Amino acid sequence: MNRWLLLSGGFVSAALLSAGLAFGQTATQPKADCVKGAPKKVEGQVVSVNPEAGTMVVREKNGKTHEFQVSKEMANDMKPGDQIEANLSKEHKC
Repeated sequence: MNRWLLLSGGFVSAALLSAGLAFGQTATQPKADCVKGAPKKVEGQVVSVNPEAGTMVVREKNGKTHEFQVSKEMANDMKPGDQIEANLSKEHKC
C-alpha cells in the first residue's frame, strides 16, 4: 500500500508540474510587420523589387501598398513601374 501511495503521489506531482509549466508559457505575438488578411488578388504597379530578399512591393490602384514574397525568377523579371495583376498563392503564417 505504501508503494502505491508513493507511486500515485509521483504521478500527481509530475502532472501538476507539467501543467504549471504549460500555464507559464506566454502566447507568441505576431511580428509588427505581419498583417493577416492580405488580399487574395492585387492589381497595381510595382513600387520596388528586392531580388536578394525575394520581396516585391505593389501599390494598388487605390493607393494601398503591399509587400509580397516572390520567387527569385519573378523578382529578377519585374522592375519598378511594371503593371501587375497577381493572385496570392499561399497565405503567410504570422
